[in-house]
Amino acid sequence: MSEKTILAGEKPYADLKLLTLVSVFVGMLVGMNLLGGKIITIFGVAGSVAVFIVPLTFAITDISTELYGKAFTRKLTLAGMITLVILMIYSAIFVLLEPNVRFGANEAYGTIFGSSLRIIIASIVAFGLAQLQDVFIFERIRKITKRKYLWIRTNVSTFASELVDTTVFMFIAFYMVTPKFDALFVIKMIIPYFQLKIAFAVLITPVVYAGVKFFRRPIA
Repeated sequence: MSEKTILAGEKPYADLKLLTLVSVFVGMLVGMNLLGGKIITIFGVAGSVAVFIVPLTFAITDISTELYGKAFTRKLTLAGMITLVILMIYSAIFVLLEPNVRFGANEAYGTIFGSSLRIIIASIVAFGLAQLQDVFIFERIRKITKRKYLWIRTNVSTFASELVDTTVFMFIAFYMVTPKFDALFVIKMIIPYFQLKIAFAVLITPVVYAGVKFFRRPIA
C-alpha cells in the first residue's frame, strides 16, 4: 500500500487533510498549556489567553466527529491527552535540570514552564472529560436532527462541554488553595469565564462550517 493510501483508502491526498486536522488539534492543546499562563482582561473579565484557543479545539473535534465519527474523535482526544502528559513530564524534568552558566534566564524559564502539578493535572482532566462529553452530545444531536442543523449541535455540545471544562479545571486547580477559595468563590470565578468562552464559541461557529466543507471536499 502506498503512503498516500495508508490513512485514506483510495482517496488521493485525503490523508494530508486528516494529518493536518490532527496536527492543528494537538498543536492547539500544546499551545494553550504553554501559552495559557498569561492572564489578561477581556471585556472586564480576567482570564487566560487560552480562552482564544479552547473554542478552536472544540471546533476541531466537532469537525472530526461530523466527518470521521465519534470513535475516531475519541482516539484523537486520547492522543491529545497522552501528548499533554508527555509534555508535563518533560516540563518538570527540564525545569529541574541545572542550567549552564551561559544560560541567564533560568528563573524566568522556571516561572513560565514550572506550572504547579495541580494546575497541569486540572488542565488534562478537564480537557479529557469535556472533549468526551462534546463528542457524545454532538453525536446524539446529529442523530436527533438527522444530520441537519450543524450549528445547533456544534453550539449545544460546545456550550455544555465548556461548562464542564471550566468547572472541572477551576475546582481541581483552585479549590481551597487558600481558605478564600471555597466553593462559592470558585463558582464566582467560573461564571464570567464560562460566559467569555461561550461568546468565543459562538463567534467561531463559521469555522466549523468552513472546516467541514474543506475537509469533505476532495483535493483536485
